[in-house]
This record gives sequence, structure tokens and C-alpha cells, in this order.
Amino acid sequence: MLHAHAASYNDWMQAIRPLCQDIFAMSEPSAKVCALATLWSKHPEWSIDPQVVLSPECPVGRPARPELKPPKNVPSRKLTSPQGLAALVHSVCHIEFNAINLALDAVWRFTGLPQDYYRDWLRVAYEESTHFAMLESLLQEMGHAYGDFDAHDGLWEMCQKTRHDPLARMALVPRVLEARGLDATPQIQAKLKTLETPHAVKASGILDIILRDEVTHVLVGNRWYTWLCQRAGVDPLRHSEELAITFLAPKLRPPFNWLARRQAGFTEVELERLAQ
Repeated sequence: MLHAHAASYNDWMQAIRPLCQDIFAMSEPSAKVCALATLWSKHPEWSIDPQVVLSPECPVGRPARPELKPPKNVPSRKLTSPQGLAALVHSVCHIEFNAINLALDAVWRFTGLPQDYYRDWLRVAYEESTHFAMLESLLQEMGHAYGDFDAHDGLWEMCQKTRHDPLARMALVPRVLEARGLDATPQIQAKLKTLETPHAVKASGILDIILRDEVTHVLVGNRWYTWLCQRAGVDPLRHSEELAITFLAPKLRPPFNWLARRQAGFTEVELERLAQ
């Protein structure tokens, strides 16, 4: 599958963005994770062509399960039960699987950007795949698998709505939706610590890794959002507020992880607006 766009090893190194589209289209999660690991292992040798234009109609590769429902129709379970803990781990696992596809989409879909943009988002895709693998392994220890619980599709829906514009994508996916994870993770960990079970302790440890990496992922989004705003000659703060209204982005509610948001590149002016 990795050679669908490449006839030789040298061509393979020239075809990074088409290869990302191939991996994006893979529906089997383990195959997607393995393909990304292979691609990332060769990253010192990459030569990325920003001008390659790929078919925008490539469907995202996802397994038949989990069943996707509106958020209000996804059952809630008490965290104190084994099923409730497994459902929580599954929900984060689902977010990380979507995040793999989001990062891959950012690489193959948008043309004419600096090579560092593509390298940044490929690193994000690889790191998201490691998060998914850790959570899937924990699910298996708990007697479950990815797909055993229902899930919703809010993160991917915003990806679809912003597929025509990298500026809107950077504004609303990493800076709004993924940044919500910076706020939510400490709250989830606080609940996990009250359980004091081996699986809860392990889940909290995985969330430590995810939170650390997600700060850098949101920072990547902030970096390229700012760059794209400068290129377009628009004010970043005003434009982000306009885009949030245009694309019906969810309203952000406290509590906020101020430290993580500062580390992720949000300005003091943005944080003041958020506090209001």
C-alpha cells in the first residue's frame, strides 16, 4: 500500500504527500499505525513536493465500528464501573484515531505551503498514532477493542467543513477543538486518580503523555495559523472570531488550562478574551 504512488525507493522519498493520502485512506487502524511508523522512520530522507495536487475526493479510511452517533445520543456511563472506565478510554482512543486522519489530511490536501508545514503535521500524525496504539492496547487489557462503544464525529465534521481552506482549518481544528483537550485532560485525570485501580492509573499515565504532546500539536496549529494570517494580511484575533461564527465552532467554557494554553502559543490577549 505504501508504494501506490511510487515506483522505486527514490520515488517513494519524493512522494510523501501522496503516501500520506494512501495512509489516510487505510481503514484498518493497525495498518494505518504501522504505515505511519514506517514513513516516520525515514523522515530524515524525505523530500516533499508542496506543489503536488491530489484528488480532494479521497474518502477517509475508518473501520466499520464504532457506530457514530450525535453526541447527545452517545450513552454515558459511570466512571466507577469497569464498563464506564473502558468507555472513557475508548472515547479518548476515538479522538486520537480521528486526530491521525486530521493531521494526514492537513499534509496531503493543502498545496503550496512551506516544507516545514508538511513536516510538522506529519510529526503530529505519527505522534497521534502512538497515542492511539497505547490506548488501544489498554482497551485490550480491559477486555475490549476499538469499536466496542458508540462514538460521535464532531472533530471530523469540522475537518470536512474546513477542507477548502488551510487558514480556516488551522483556526478551528487545532486552536479550538484540539485545544479543548488541553482543558479537559486534567479534569479527566483528577477523576481517574479517585479510582486507584491499575487500569485507571495506567490511563492517567497515558494521558500525561498525550497532554505533553498535544501542547506541541496545538502550538503547531498556532504557528501555521499565524503564518497564514500574515500571508493573507488579516488580523489573527479578529479573523479567528469571524471564522468561529461562520463555521459554528463550539463555544469554549471553563475551566481552562491556562498554563498549557500559554505553552501552546496562545497570546495573552487571546487568553484575556477567553477569560471574559
